[in-house]
Amino acid sequence: MNLNSLDRRRFLRGTGVALALPLFESFLMPSASANTLKSKPKRLACVYFPDGVPMPLPEDPAYKDWSWFPHGNGSDYTFSKCGEVFAPVRDDLTILSGFSHPSSRKVHGHSNSDQFLTAAATGSHGPYANTISLDQIYAAQVGDQTRFASMVMSTDGGTGTPRGTHTLSFDRNGRAIPAEHRPKRVFDMLFVKGDGDAARRLALSKSALDDLLADAKSLRRKLALSDQKSLDEYLESVRQAEMKVEKAKRWIDTPLPTVESDHLNLELTADEPREYVQTIFELLYLAFKTDSTRVATYQIGRENGFGISDHLARAVGLNLAHSLSHDTKKPDGWKNFGTYCRFLNEEFARLTSKLKATPEPAGEGTMLDNTLLLFGSASSAFHLSRNYPLVLAGGKNMGFKHGQYINNAGSKRQGGAWDGGREPWQQEAAKEDKPLSNVFVTMLQQLGVQTETFADSTGTVSELL
Repeated sequence: MNLNSLDRRRFLRGTGVALALPLFESFLMPSASANTLKSKPKRLACVYFPDGVPMPLPEDPAYKDWSWFPHGNGSDYTFSKCGEVFAPVRDDLTILSGFSHPSSRKVHGHSNSDQFLTAAATGSHGPYANTISLDQIYAAQVGDQTRFASMVMSTDGGTGTPRGTHTLSFDRNGRAIPAEHRPKRVFDMLFVKGDGDAARRLALSKSALDDLLADAKSLRRKLALSDQKSLDEYLESVRQAEMKVEKAKRWIDTPLPTVESDHLNLELTADEPREYVQTIFELLYLAFKTDSTRVATYQIGRENGFGISDHLARAVGLNLAHSLSHDTKKPDGWKNFGTYCRFLNEEFARLTSKLKATPEPAGEGTMLDNTLLLFGSASSAFHLSRNYPLVLAGGKNMGFKHGQYINNAGSKRQGGAWDGGREPWQQEAAKEDKPLSNVFVTMLQQLGVQTETFADSTGTVSELL
């Protein structure tokens, strides 16, 4: 039995409910195991955050602690307080600077997320057209091997508007693919299969696992000791995810105030936004672990401060996330903005660590070794559509080399607090960026896609391999 047939057909079954299982070595024939190792799944997840990052200038006292980019180059670099949460997975990720999409370098930062994974010339105004996104190119190659070709998620949900998208994913015709923002819907899609009455009973009273325990006990007796432990850990992960979903539901379902006063939104507590982001990442992890999909995107927030995602800053005791990028001249302005970005970095690092801690089912290394994670924004300094802050993690079994900072921006990085005059995106570039599409081509090739180009690429990034 090969990996794909097992992941598609093996479920725990209760009364009208089925739970997908991860791969177990106990069900593999020796010859099949060898074939599995040769064709182990390669996964891709892309995560986006809006509004850029703290970029104090070197002469600013905040530069050492709150500059998002590390200090140094190559393997000889140090994190600031923004990035020190990456330290536990330093050897499994690469920080990149000096990359952006050429067609968007003179676009206002409020319009950037639309083109992050497409490199299309979506512009700031006028006629609008987009192209296929990175994730959907890969989904076209591997999507038929899993239950879901891809998972598209965002905090705000749906598609948003042109130049104000709520989704990172665009189909081959450049049409926005709606993103799911309700954790319960994602959980049910992954783990609750059956008639409507079963779903209703579960929604009213039961855990999705309660009706499955008898089948789980029967299956457990057929497994080797190592797989028994894996099953127990998996069921506990699903249980914990279900509990997080219930908590996150309250936050995402809380209506936003209808007046322009952030202090009136009193129902949101500081912990719930963090719980929400953790829940989305947990569901992404479980979707990969069960081989329900091998492609996922998550847009943490939309640009320009609209939507519920702007309230994620409450996770660190602040108010609106977008305003933090405007308020860097105020006392503790860089610290506040950096603290919020540190929160986002921390949750991405948590996902990376979890994949690293999970052995690849019936394969070599860890799930992270076979998963490529892209994390970043299409703005750096205030509304600046250049020098994107980027992290590429995982994929060691695909040939990626990490533990480095690829500092193409060098010391000529634009930044500083906005002084009320011309914004950084309106100024001449201090140094020309390299096309981010070169990174995309490198990613696609290592994922197994036969291509030499993506959008406006001019080659690959050899330092990553």
